[in-house]
Amino acid sequence: MKKKKIPMRMCLGCQEMKPKRELIRVVKNKENEISIDFVGKKPGRGAYICKKVECFDRARKANGFEKSFETSIDCEIYEALRKELETDNDK
Repeated sequence: MKKKKIPMRMCLGCQEMKPKRELIRVVKNKENEISIDFVGKKPGRGAYICKKVECFDRARKANGFEKSFETSIDCEIYEALRKELETDNDK
């Protein structure tokens, strides 16, 4: 029996390859709006981070999101994404 292939993605914070389901997708849509996609179904360009706030902070410090999305990102958007990530981790 053939093994099912598990899609792997790299975390922007820790640079580790992990299964796609273990990561959170951050999306930039056509209107250049950036949001967190917990389901993985939103349309647009995606970048992946671990579910840890530390990885989010590392990706922000290294401008990982700006490099992936090829655009500059305001501090307000980073803060909103961080709060959304923290509230999801509290659940």
